[in-house]
Amino acid sequence: MTTDAVELRIADGVATVTLNRPDVRNAMDVDTAGVLVDRFETIAESDARCVVVEGAGDAFCAGGDIGAMVEGVANEVPPADRVEHAAAAINDAVEAVYDCRLPVVAKLDGAAFGAGAGLALACDVQLANPSARLSFGFRRVGLAVDSGISYFLPRLVGPNKAKELVFTGATVGAEEALELGLVTQLFDAGSFDTEVESTVETIASGPTVALTQSKRLVDRGVESSFEQALDREATAQGIAFTTRDHDEGARAFMEQRDPEFEGR
Repeated sequence: MTTDAVELRIADGVATVTLNRPDVRNAMDVDTAGVLVDRFETIAESDARCVVVEGAGDAFCAGGDIGAMVEGVANEVPPADRVEHAAAAINDAVEAVYDCRLPVVAKLDGAAFGAGAGLALACDVQLANPSARLSFGFRRVGLAVDSGISYFLPRLVGPNKAKELVFTGATVGAEEALELGLVTQLFDAGSFDTEVESTVETIASGPTVALTQSKRLVDRGVESSFEQALDREATAQGIAFTTRDHDEGARAFMEQRDPEFEGR
């Protein structure tokens, strides 16, 4: 397994995960997907308070490296089983991102196609520059959608628009992606890195326990009844109430100053 296919840096409360296969536009094969899962396991045990997922070079992630994945499985395995094995590995990677308890930001600088689009949507926030493009064109290789797209896409754009994007394989530019809700912010190319850094710093310097509880509530709220949502909010609020950050926030409010949260 080539561990440098996915780099991890943790500094100042921010874990930066970089897909590092620019020669193939950061396409994911089985090994890369496995390393991505490992990286998120490391993050779970760290003191990080926010995660950024990005791609090296001029793409976020061009999807699954189908050729490499199929070749990488023993020849005696039937082709259909090889594809299933490859898809399962990528699904595990996307699930690791989606299940991360911390806020996860996708830094979309270039193409996010196929499984790469699924990976981007698995993040909590998607920040894009004008070069960002998304496509759900599994049809081009004769495959059904995977990597969580059947879950994420209709929740963001509605079922009919989701079907259209899947059926046509259309490429969605940055401005349209913002209009559809596929990305949450679109920044100018010249200020992109600075704006992303500022947004990430805001998240990372927040009350981490409260934010992770809020993330969990919002994720579950989509499929909850109103009463269930209220019950879960009460439980989460009880947890947040006991934190040092709540105490600091309350004191800062009374003292009319900005809070200095520690993530505890």
